[in-house]
Amino acid sequence: MSLAEIRGLGEKLRIDSKYFSKAAVTARQFIEAKPNERFEDVTTVMRKGIFDIKSDTYTEQGEGIPFVRISDLKDGMIREASTAWISEDAHKAEFKTALERRDIVLSKTAYPAAALVTVPECNVSQDTIAIKLSALGRTKFDPEFIVAFLNSSLGMAILEAEFQGNVQEHLALSDARRLTIPKLSGTFQAAIRKLFEEAISEKATATHLQTQAEAELYSGLGLSGWTPPLPLSYSARATSVTEVGRIDAEYYAPRIRELIGILGRSGLTIGDIAPSRREKFDPSVHGSFSYIEIGNLPGDGTADSIVLDRSDAPSRATWHVHTGDVITSTVRPIRRLSALIEAYQDGDVCSSGFVVLQPTGVRSEVLLTYLRLPIFCELMDLHTSASMYPAISEKDLLGLPFAPPDPATEAAVCTAVANARRARSQAAALLNAAKRAVEIAIEEDEAAALRFLDEQEA
Repeated sequence: MSLAEIRGLGEKLRIDSKYFSKAAVTARQFIEAKPNERFEDVTTVMRKGIFDIKSDTYTEQGEGIPFVRISDLKDGMIREASTAWISEDAHKAEFKTALERRDIVLSKTAYPAAALVTVPECNVSQDTIAIKLSALGRTKFDPEFIVAFLNSSLGMAILEAEFQGNVQEHLALSDARRLTIPKLSGTFQAAIRKLFEEAISEKATATHLQTQAEAELYSGLGLSGWTPPLPLSYSARATSVTEVGRIDAEYYAPRIRELIGILGRSGLTIGDIAPSRREKFDPSVHGSFSYIEIGNLPGDGTADSIVLDRSDAPSRATWHVHTGDVITSTVRPIRRLSALIEAYQDGDVCSSGFVVLQPTGVRSEVLLTYLRLPIFCELMDLHTSASMYPAISEKDLLGLPFAPPDPATEAAVCTAVANARRARSQAAALLNAAKRAVEIAIEEDEAAALRFLDEQEA
């Protein structure tokens, strides 16, 4: 490229090859050929997230306000199952970055991402950018269209080129403000908005079905009406303390002892019905592999995979997983991070922070639901050690009691989980269709994009 071309590309001189990659240059050419608007000209809020969030401002999930981090942005919509929560007081103190439904969150650290706010209200972390369209901006753009564009191959190429830095790449707020958004017709943008609304509905259905599966299992195990004993004081025999090697009061609480008794009636343990798979990964072989780490679990019983070159394999990349396996995080198990491995993930590699379970005496869907029950996660949490990263050992996990449900409960749980998986898959398909339609509209024309959407519905 000529120096004159480089100088004419913007206020800030860039000479790095990444900024001039073929994908980025081509994307810019497509956008510039269309009517477009700068982000800063159609927004009233475009701010970095909360810089200093104190640890004591975090609350239990559901108690306070969702706090969105970059890991919650990967799907184009907020991953509600994995968001942290902060107190309402902290949220009100940071009102300048408070967002509402249909606002936008942009990643500014590590990797590009953009998501539509799908919760009534939230706040955002320092690694993100909070965005609110102005009244004028909403007459020109649907937020759903902007998010679809930014997540399309064209939008991602531009965002990736704007990220820069040595240790950890970032998107400067000034560069984010100068991003250009193509102006397409209201009819086309409405079609994209409709896809997002359908995807949101499918995700809500999946969440409802997952909750239904847990309720079915609670009921089948006889726990739906269980009232645990909560005495003001209790004691344990010294011989029991010596035998177990535990002196913490929580471990001997009557409610825990009674819960273990209920779940242990069959005499079965997790290891009896789902032994661990210990198929080691060999990073010395050339090529790439798909990797699952704890941050890739959105908290809804699924797992994402990222493709890495074997030469870049993290030291924790340890175990192969296969279709139907269930992986569960040993670190902070109270977070309910377990996932069912899908057919397309067969042979993937997961972190040593997981135990890989291969169900032999139980259906995978039942095991997944059982491991995610809050009361079972509480049992796992009681067996953790260390303060910074409390983790349960594989031996202790495999030794925890398993209560097999009756056939009717098993069938109901499996049906609910299978339907939830289909709903999530449909939501992903709708969002992918939205991104592809935006690409077609920009690269070809809107008529071709609308024909594509009609074909998807047929």
